[in-house]
Amino acid sequence: MTQLLVTNRAGKERAVDAEGGQSLMQALRALGFDDILAICGGVCACATCHVHVDPSYLDRLPPMGEDEAALLEGSEHRTPQSRLSCQIPVDDIPPGLKIHIAPED
Repeated sequence: MTQLLVTNRAGKERAVDAEGGQSLMQALRALGFDDILAICGGVCACATCHVHVDPSYLDRLPPMGEDEAALLEGSEHRTPQSRLSCQIPVDDIPPGLKIHIAPED
């Protein structure tokens, strides 16, 4: 289990434990974060699982791939902290990761 601190679109912050063996997107959906739409099911074909990662954690996550970067280019809510949660394995997340679910495009 990995502890996360998640802020939803309404600004409510919640500490949760995510199980390994899945993507951050899958964990967030399983934990009841309905703001994560995940329309493509996690195959990096949309940006409906967009999150903003606390800057202090960015360099401790796996690097962003080309497909992920291309999808985020189309988001009006992209920031330097943007990531697609479907591309981050829970097993690679540092404990205490802080994220905000990005506004919907």
